[in-house]
Amino acid sequence: MSDTTSVVIAGAGPNGLMLACELSLAGIRPVVLEKLPERSEENRANGLVGRIVRMLDRRGLHQRLAGEIGPPAPGYVFGAMRLDLTLIEENPVNILPVPQRRLAAMLEERALELGVEIRRGHALAGLAQDADGVTLEVAGPAGSYRQRTGYLVGADGGTSVTRKLSGIDFPGFTRDSSVSRTANVSVPGSLIDPATGGLAVPGRGVIPPFFHYRTDQGLFVYAPLPTGTLVTAVEWDGIDDGSPLTFDELRESTQRVLGADIPYGPPAGEGPHLLRRLAGGNTRIAEKFRDGRVLLVGDAAHVHSGIGGPGLNLGMQDAIGLGWKLAAHIHGWAPPGLLDTYEAERRPVAERVVMHTQAQSALIAPGVEVTALRELFGELLRLPGTVQHLADLMSGADIRYDMGAEEPHPLTGRWATDIPAGLTATARPLLLDSTGSLAEELAGWRDRVDVVTAPTTGATAVLMRPDCYVAWATSAPEPGEGERKALRAALERWFGDPLDA
Repeated sequence: MSDTTSVVIAGAGPNGLMLACELSLAGIRPVVLEKLPERSEENRANGLVGRIVRMLDRRGLHQRLAGEIGPPAPGYVFGAMRLDLTLIEENPVNILPVPQRRLAAMLEERALELGVEIRRGHALAGLAQDADGVTLEVAGPAGSYRQRTGYLVGADGGTSVTRKLSGIDFPGFTRDSSVSRTANVSVPGSLIDPATGGLAVPGRGVIPPFFHYRTDQGLFVYAPLPTGTLVTAVEWDGIDDGSPLTFDELRESTQRVLGADIPYGPPAGEGPHLLRRLAGGNTRIAEKFRDGRVLLVGDAAHVHSGIGGPGLNLGMQDAIGLGWKLAAHIHGWAPPGLLDTYEAERRPVAERVVMHTQAQSALIAPGVEVTALRELFGELLRLPGTVQHLADLMSGADIRYDMGAEEPHPLTGRWATDIPAGLTATARPLLLDSTGSLAEELAGWRDRVDVVTAPTTGATAVLMRPDCYVAWATSAPEPGEGERKALRAALERWFGDPLDA
């Protein structure tokens, strides 16, 4: 078996499938290689938080999982401390509690609708780059074969074969001191607080649902998800002997963390049910996200603590940020250097996620000094400005890309918030113009940029990239030549030369 395709994606997890959908919307049909013969039923995550929730809504995908998008969450956690999001005016923390296996199934269904070819049981085994493309060695069910592609994208996780075969370094550090035990369980109804739905623990009071509860011995989470109750017990100096986790072991770990015995029982329903032990953790960012015609997204490019649930928010937005740029490059209209802006934009975001997950890990560590720090930090969390800052950080609402504008509008470089979801389902660049006077400026770009006459918030006209970040904006009721010139410059910077050039 040997053929040629524009893009091969290694990995059919949420990040790889999201990228496949984005490329397909842009007219590129990738091939997805997945080493597992069937879709994994393991839940590595149990929900989405932050901008990615609204991006799924923008693409018409939220409805497939949970219907219409709801209001932002009234509260969240940072470093096992409660964030009261009712204190802030602009709440960016949207939450979508959905098992990862269901998310992956939905994205696979959508990718197949868009014409993506997914090859299960096909593992990347080797690669060689040249000036015109990449030749892959693939181990498939019927034997090994070569696959030729213009670009290879590694979406194959923290142990990425793509990254290793490309020789891209993965610097960072490994923490070996903690052990986390997580399982689906049943809990006696007598321990469920009827007022809050929390877990009533003798000697501790009520532990709120979905809250990270820290003690000097470890961390405990009680999460009554729609798909079943999930509990996690983390010990700072735990032991992993390599044997399968048991309910008795989880119960003993919980008793050491909380100082109380919780009589767990087996979970209800058919499953699959989670029963997992993880020792330590890695914090690493790839030396580079692109090596010629090989690119990395998601965990293949960066790994970090899962505290606060930032992983899919980061990785799936990597895919959305890369998809339209790679498609533009393949179609031939990408301006010079467009593909290099993928890493320039996404690496700083990964670095901020690493920063705040490390900060949260420090806040949950053992020791009387940490307890004192948490007391002080708790005072700061009563200040609306602090809560707003952390809410923006956790959700990704603080991201602002450099759009190269000489005198940028306050919205330039930021994610466009108040845009009707139906306008962005096609993943095309969009000029939203409430003045009705700017369509003529797009004459040379109408093959790749849509224009809609509609009201906007915070501006009279907004030029959006496919990832919904604002490339140009104006508040002028009647845009003059200066605004029009800046619009044309933004069009050329992000969407290439006009047709008549």
